[in-house]
Amino acid sequence: MAESTDLEQLMNSFKKFAIHGDTKATGKEMNGKNWAKLCKDCKIIDGKNVTGTDVDIVFTKVKAKTSRVITYEEFQRALEELAPKRFKGQSKEEALTSVYKLIEGKEPTNVGVTKMAKTAAVDRLTDTTKYTGSHKERFDESGKGRGKGGREELVEKTGYVGSYKNAGTYEEKTKAK
Repeated sequence: MAESTDLEQLMNSFKKFAIHGDTKATGKEMNGKNWAKLCKDCKIIDGKNVTGTDVDIVFTKVKAKTSRVITYEEFQRALEELAPKRFKGQSKEEALTSVYKLIEGKEPTNVGVTKMAKTAAVDRLTDTTKYTGSHKERFDESGKGRGKGGREELVEKTGYVGSYKNAGTYEEKTKAK
């Protein structure tokens, strides 16, 4: 039973890597880029015994001639080819088990994704309540930008002077009479 859960975890990892970065992927087939990413993220590529070139060669070997992707069965064949290279001192079965353990439960990592800086300097520079002069006019009280109204002086065609306080009250005065 432990063997079946291990293979399920391997299948889940295969699916997660297969759909990584591709919105149209179904998770049943993996392309070469995602295969290389799986090998790199799960540390199958160690730089000494297994390199990126080895991974690409094995991918090309196991896929069908005209195909550009591998299925789960071809994925397992590829791991069988890489396992003895990665774990040289072990038997074929032990090496394959060790490779499965490296992959099980892993997900694609997002290395190199820019993280938002949380420093006092950035907070101070982006705090709209401390803005002065013409920049102050670009934001409302909540700090939300006003858009075009904050950048350009928009003319109101109401007939009233801009700072007139009783704008819009003329109709009320004439109706009262």
